[in-house]
Amino acid sequence: MKKSLFLSIVVLIAIWLMTMPAAFSQCSICTKTAQQLGEGPAEGMNTGILYLAFAPFAIIGYIAYRWYKANRD
Repeated sequence: MKKSLFLSIVVLIAIWLMTMPAAFSQCSICTKTAQQLGEGPAEGMNTGILYLAFAPFAIIGYIAYRWYKANRD
């Protein structure tokens, strides 16, 4: 029961993060570059930024999950 609840919460958080319009934000330098590129390339740039941000979060999530499994009582 606890494992399914944990998995449900993780899935809901992931869906929530993917549907947030604020997730498509950039630093000021990237914003200026994207404005000069136009609409299509700017969307590709946003997608690339999110793609590159996924790996560190996935690694941290995996480490947190392993730590949780090893230290629960």
